[in-house]
Amino acid sequence: MADIIQLLPESIANQIAAGEVVQRPASVVKELMENAIDAGATSVKLIVKDAGKALIQVIDDGCGMSETDARMCFERHATSKIREASDLFAIRTMGFRGEAMASIAAVSQVELRTRPHNQELGTRIVIEASKLVVQEPCQCSPGSNVSIKNLFYNVPARRNFLKSNPIEMRHILDEFQRIALANEDVFFSLHNNGTEVFHLPTGNLRQRIVGIFGNNFNPKLVPVKEETDVMSIGGFIGKPEFARKTRGEQLFFVNDRFIKSGYLHHAVMTAYEELLPKETYPFYVIFLEMDPSRIDINVHPTKQEIKFDDERLVYNYLRVAVRHALGSHSIMPELDFEAETSFSATKNFGLPFTVAPQSDFEKEMSQPRKQEHMDRSGGFERPTSSPRDESNLRNWQQLYQAIDEMGESTNPESNENPEESITIGSNWAAPGELDDAGSSFSKNQKEPYQVQSSFIVSHIKSGFILIDQQAAHERILYERYLDALESKQVFTQKELFPKTFTLPTADAAIFGDIMSTINELGFDIQEFGKDSFIIHGIPADLTSGQNEVKIIETLLEQYKRNIELSLDLKENLARSMARSAATKRGTSLSVREMQELIDQLFACAMPFKSPAGRNCFLSFDLEELEEMFLQG
Repeated sequence: MADIIQLLPESIANQIAAGEVVQRPASVVKELMENAIDAGATSVKLIVKDAGKALIQVIDDGCGMSETDARMCFERHATSKIREASDLFAIRTMGFRGEAMASIAAVSQVELRTRPHNQELGTRIVIEASKLVVQEPCQCSPGSNVSIKNLFYNVPARRNFLKSNPIEMRHILDEFQRIALANEDVFFSLHNNGTEVFHLPTGNLRQRIVGIFGNNFNPKLVPVKEETDVMSIGGFIGKPEFARKTRGEQLFFVNDRFIKSGYLHHAVMTAYEELLPKETYPFYVIFLEMDPSRIDINVHPTKQEIKFDDERLVYNYLRVAVRHALGSHSIMPELDFEAETSFSATKNFGLPFTVAPQSDFEKEMSQPRKQEHMDRSGGFERPTSSPRDESNLRNWQQLYQAIDEMGESTNPESNENPEESITIGSNWAAPGELDDAGSSFSKNQKEPYQVQSSFIVSHIKSGFILIDQQAAHERILYERYLDALESKQVFTQKELFPKTFTLPTADAAIFGDIMSTINELGFDIQEFGKDSFIIHGIPADLTSGQNEVKIIETLLEQYKRNIELSLDLKENLARSMARSAATKRGTSLSVREMQELIDQLFACAMPFKSPAGRNCFLSFDLEELEEMFLQG
């Protein structure tokens, strides 16, 4: 039998290794910037073009490399960080494996210019797909200047798997921010497509946080500082009232190295117990300093996962430190003794129903108004009916038909055949016109009512349905915004006093890319200086009294949450805007508002699910309820 096992060529071996180290442009940014920090740089400049696909360039004023070192750094397992195995348990540098430069050179075109401070001439090296093309003396500044061009140019399949530019740029910004936070004594700058995104002078940690995330973060910060025999804990955490719906601004550093740890995150969340709104995450940037011999960072190629020799001890120290910081700054939960918690205080709970006095919404609804593509009320006013809407309403009207007669079923004169009743699972093709001018198919039926100001109970012939008011309103708004983006027929309500708002630099870059599409939803937003924007108008259907800036911030958070789903831009924005502007659980609705919401939900093309996949309603059949009560 012939021998079939053979050594792989060096170029192929390097490409395989690159698959572990270089996953996307952000991976290259991380490795190059960490090398600059290890070289003792006091100034690091990052330049990217086309979200790093065309160019990633890192310029530093570190120690530089000799001609021999400049060539050797591209060999696999060549490193200046360790000499023997025992060094793995005393690592203070960011890199140590000696794989990064070789892996990067295997999948890109690399140009390196470097010069030690004590030499007059530097070295220029050009490598393409692991092959040395040029090595020559050159004039250059002290330090190193590394340019990575056309990433994955020789591995088309890998390049095709890269995400869109906004997504890849977001990952680059994340890596840049993490390294900048851990090294506040180093100057950093970031230039994207010729525009300076970050300019971070040296300073303390609070100044660096404000420089990265924006001035509005300054009043949100609570310092954390604890010293123990095992470790020291420092950094800042956010006040509970500023918690956000999405994760991403929760950062741990161990010996100035960014790590990911669900275990430590749980310790922080436990410290915030009963202080945070539901499904929100606090801001924190926490640094742990401990003896390198007590941790193992040689766990994963990205070096973002580490092992502690005593995880439980670290967990307890961290939880107590965060709790102590919150307590020492008088951040305690507030009790609302005026909140109505009894069932008797719940609006519209129980029978018989009484119609509440007309709200502002109802008064506005009773006034004549011109027809618009989008409503100007709390989001429940019916727009001009389309043939599809009217057809859907006619079909769903069958569910509500003859509910009043059900209470008279014991009347011997009743000729209704119960087998002819239509349930949710049946076809809705039976003819029937709405007999009321308001086009409300529930007008003459029993009034709907709320449960815990979150769910709506509405009767149908076979029983009743339970509607999730937030999920239902998200579905209504989602289809409305999609239609608006496709037809571009949307009404804008001009602001009497334009409002300005400022976003963190990373978020401002994303917002700038999608602002024109957001304006198609009915907003009128323009740039107003660096990282600042001004709102001249809002969609006409937004509820009066809503905080426009808060809606924009929530919209952006939702957009970032959906960004990894690879959705079309318009679909992503429609989903995000619907989630941001929908009526939330806990909001009391009048009977008229509930009826309008029900009408609009069942006029939707897909009334069953919210854009996020939640059920908009559940149906309950009377026979099934009877069986449930009979079960022992």
